[in-house]
Order: sequence, then C-alpha cells, then structure tokens
Amino acid sequence: MSTRTTPSAAGRTGRATAAAGERAAEYRRRGWWRDETFLDDLRRQARLRPHRLAVAGRRVAESRTDTLDYAELALLTDRFAHALLDLGVRRGDFVAVQLPNRWEMVPLIFACMRVGAVICPISPICPADELRHRLGLTEARVCVTLPAWSGTPLADIVTRLKDELPALDHVLVVDGPVPRGARSFHDHFVAVEREEHGGAALDGLALSADDPFVVLFTSGTTGKCKGVLHSQNTVHSAVRGYVDAFGLSDDWVAAVSTPLVHYSGFAQGVLAGVMLGGTVAFQDVRRNEALLDLVERYGATLLYGPPATLADVTASQRAEKRDTSTLRHVVIGSAPVLEELADEVRESLGARTYSLWGMSENGPVTTTRPEDPENWAAHSNGSAIDAMETRLDASGIGAGGSPVGRLKVRGASLALGYYKREDAFAAELGVDGWFDTGDLARDDGRGGIRIVGRARDAILRDGLVAPVTELEAVIGSHPKAVEAALVGLSPAEDGAETVICAVVVSRGDAGPSLDEVRSHLGESGHAPRFLPDRVELVRALPKTLTGKVRKAELRQQYATTP
Repeated sequence: MSTRTTPSAAGRTGRATAAAGERAAEYRRRGWWRDETFLDDLRRQARLRPHRLAVAGRRVAESRTDTLDYAELALLTDRFAHALLDLGVRRGDFVAVQLPNRWEMVPLIFACMRVGAVICPISPICPADELRHRLGLTEARVCVTLPAWSGTPLADIVTRLKDELPALDHVLVVDGPVPRGARSFHDHFVAVEREEHGGAALDGLALSADDPFVVLFTSGTTGKCKGVLHSQNTVHSAVRGYVDAFGLSDDWVAAVSTPLVHYSGFAQGVLAGVMLGGTVAFQDVRRNEALLDLVERYGATLLYGPPATLADVTASQRAEKRDTSTLRHVVIGSAPVLEELADEVRESLGARTYSLWGMSENGPVTTTRPEDPENWAAHSNGSAIDAMETRLDASGIGAGGSPVGRLKVRGASLALGYYKREDAFAAELGVDGWFDTGDLARDDGRGGIRIVGRARDAILRDGLVAPVTELEAVIGSHPKAVEAALVGLSPAEDGAETVICAVVVSRGDAGPSLDEVRSHLGESGHAPRFLPDRVELVRALPKTLTGKVRKAELRQQYATTP
C-alpha cells in the first residue's frame, strides 16, 4: 500500500524541518551543541589531571568505597570497549546495564561511546515483564546485571529471557554466582588487559556528538514505558546549562543520591563531573543518613536529591554532626521545596537550597539560582537554563487567582524522540518545536515557573485548579506522615464537587486523621476549598520505576464511597 503526502502536509513538514535546521545552527553558534563529545572530555581530564578522583562508589553493606581517578577511568574505558567488541557488539547496537550505583556503570557508559553502541540503563528493581519490554524494544545484544537485588534473582531472570529475545546474545553478571548461560563480568571485562593490544580495532567507531547514545525509559504511569533517545549534544546542552546556573567549575564535588540509571544521576552526576573534571560520589543502596559521610570524606560542594532524602539528611546531621563546610549547593528535584526544609538545610548544613524541574525528555529545564532571593526555592521551580525556553498555554486559574497553563518547553536539550515510538513523540511536539510536558504550571512572578501538577491529575474546586504538588508536599511534612498523593474522585451525586482524597503513607503505626491533615494544611496558608474531604492511610504508594505515583491506580482503588 502506498501513501501520499498532501501539499499542505508537505509544506508543514518542510517548514518544520527548516525551522529545526535553523535552531540547530543557533544551538551550535551558542555553544550548547558542539563537535566534541563526553569521551573527548574524559580524554582531556585523563591528560590534564590523571590522578584527580573521578568516581567514589560506596558499597554500604560491605563498608567499602571503590574509587577511580581519571587515568584509571580512561584505561578501563578502553578495556571495557575491547571487551564489548569481543562480545560482538557493533556500532549502533544496544547494551543494557542493569546495575545499582556501582563504579562499573561509569566506564561502561564511556566504553559504549567508544565502540559506537547505545547504552540502555535499567533499574535493578525493574519487574520481569518491563525488563522484557525494554530489552525487546531495543534488541539489546548484551545485558550486564547482578546475581540478585532485593531478593530478586536478576541474573536468572535475564538469562531465561535469552530464550525469548533472539537479539540478546550475552548476559554478564557483576559479583557473585553466575547461572548457566551467563558469564562473569569481572572475568571478561576487568581481568583481561585487552587495551595493551592497541586501539586500532576501535578506530573510527566512537559516536559523534549528534549520534544517539543513550535511551532512558519514562515512568510509564499510563502504559508501557517509552524509551527517550538522546544524543550527546542534547544532554550536553542540559548539563552545560545546569552547571552554568550555579557557576560550577573543576572544584566541583557532587554527592548524588539518585540512581545512575536515571537522567539526574547519569547526566547531572557522571557526565557533568567528567565534563568539569570534578568528582562524583554515590552509594549503592538508599541510606540517606549516610550521605553526609560522603560529603565530609570527599569535601562535596553539591548535594542532589528529592525532598524526602534531604529531610533525612538534615535529621541525620542533627543527630550526628558532620563537617559540611565545603557544601555550597543543595539541589532538590522532583517535588516542591517547603520553606521549612530550606531553613533546615541552611541551619544544619550551612548551604543554600535550590529547586530544579526537569524530565527525561529534556533533563534539567528550570532551576532557581544564586542571584534569586533567599529561599526562593520554596516559591518557585526557577527559570529556564540558557539552552531552553518555557511557555505556559493558559488553561485555568489557580490558587490566588494566578493563571495556570500547560507547560511547554523548547530548546537544545529536547530528546531526539521516543525509540520506535515516533508517533507518540510527534503527538507532543508542535511544528514550532514546542514540546508539551503534560504538566500544569503558573508564573512565579520573576520570569520562572511553579509546577502545579500533572494535567491529567488536575483537581478543580470552584472552577480553580488546586495546587496539587504543593498540597502533597505539605501533607507529607506532617509528623505522622511520610508522603502523600492527592486524587480527585467523582462525586456520588450529580452536580456535587469533586471529592479530594489524600492517600497518606503513615509514619509508624498511626497516621494523621482527616482533621489533622486539614489543620496542617490550613496552618500552611492553603485555602479551605482545597483541603481534602477524605484521608486514606497506606503503607506505601504505588509507584513507577522512576518514583512517580500511579494516580490512575489510586483513583480506581478509592473510586467508591467508603
């Protein structure tokens, strides 16, 4: 069957292509896109500062820390690259890496660049059906995994998938027993000094700055996860904007609490560190109270994490004081910053708090900055980094009478697309290059934005849009709560207002009552119209692999009147 493109459609496509070309030229002129790559950054750091610490990976259960300086990281990059070639990996192939925050992840990132492969980071808590989807979609040739994680036999699961996935040729297991059909990662990648044979086999294979180099999977709150495909340039522009916003340089030492398989750890952690010639420190399991040990030991200048992590960190500092005198920036992403937390960070850690908003499709898009008013992070998600633009398409009125609109973004950091889902990406992308994020936001009054919530999860009261993300943050700060999610439920009677239901994770045996939640929100200055009508206490919220709450599941669960 043949298809025809109408003249009008052809015209739109031509205009879009021309506009995209003009924007790409502008990105290069502004230095957001470049001809160099992150691999070039690594080579430069290995030459200029070979013995500077590049990576410190703490193994919490084993009470040890694995470290790599830039010379060692460069050497292992070549060694791992030869190991990939020996496995039959060729330019354009996908290599899946299912690891927690371990040092092996870092040279694997650069080794994939070196051989022209696309890396596919996967969380070790990825369920088997979702793992099958990701490996099958990318047709990964190699999967690097662990024997087990959190009681799940990862190596056995991946090895069994080889029978279903014809492209999956090799499973490599890091540390521990190796099941039949898999191989030891250490024996193949680490123990054999292949780089001594010379680099001729690697010549001409490395990815260019514009080639696809990583696929990062979305949260999948409403269906199968989509693979977000990035080039080094789309990531470089985001990382460049991120470090420039804070004036970071080669004295940068970051303690990163987020997974290296997510954008924040992968790009704002590892790649930012190599680009600057700094140090990135992380730990393999979530032990928030121990993050300050990394800050003290390595003189961290920046600490990155979500609000709950930083709340644990400040509580740990109160209980056992550590030297945090080097710390200058505490960057909080993924949720609103409460003023109480910003105050606590300043008082206990001696650092200033910044709020950042971003997504896998763009990386960091907006952030508050040092030149903003003190504690501005508690009122804003900041303004756009240099390489990006934001726009609000007004769709309603929020608390205080300020307009609320769908947030759209445009710029050099926008991903190449969704891998094998071009239609889904195109559906969110306008001819003029504006990408619909699916979020609702309002103007912060200083040229930035404040996220209100997801458009599909919006709750209306009296015709006004409830500030869902802020309400959830305040409820989660209640002494009897850990975190909360708000959902709007259809009323039992026609014409009645939407029922606002707060689903709250209890801290300990007894969570907050409805009256306690409403009183807590009222004391924080929130209007009575937005206070919950109902509270449901739970042990945990249903979440995606990237930590987003599955609100559709909550709406379905609590749809009936209690």
